[in-house]
Amino acid sequence: MSLRISEVLAAAGALLPLAACDPGPVKTKAEHAQDARAQAARGAAEGRIPCALGGGDDFTTRCTIDRAQTQDGLMLTVRHPDGGFHRLRVTRDGRGVIAADGAQAATVTIIDKDAIEVTIDDARYRLPATIKGSAKR
Repeated sequence: MSLRISEVLAAAGALLPLAACDPGPVKTKAEHAQDARAQAARGAAEGRIPCALGGGDDFTTRCTIDRAQTQDGLMLTVRHPDGGFHRLRVTRDGRGVIAADGAQAATVTIIDKDAIEVTIDDARYRLPATIKGSAKR
């Protein structure tokens, strides 16, 4: 029995999608947190922060952050790759940050001992933070 090259290629092509379906090992919550910290550290070194835009759950370090000291305190401008941005004011009353402008309030969630997630509209940002009451390790 002989096979034509086209038959071999067709058979190999049918197996490729199956090989691509393997999701790999499932990560634990701790492993996801460790990945998020590593991603944040890499991005911070490059002046970027992890963000998920448009209501998605995919955090990537594609947003940049500018810091400016003003008479109202430290202001952060988080810039999106498409030109959009949000301005945040760092507070000293334990809230972390608040929206510095715009109609939508910023929602802050502690996600780790040294990180917060800020949500405004359909954008989410992960920022380094000093959490009161958490010990440095």
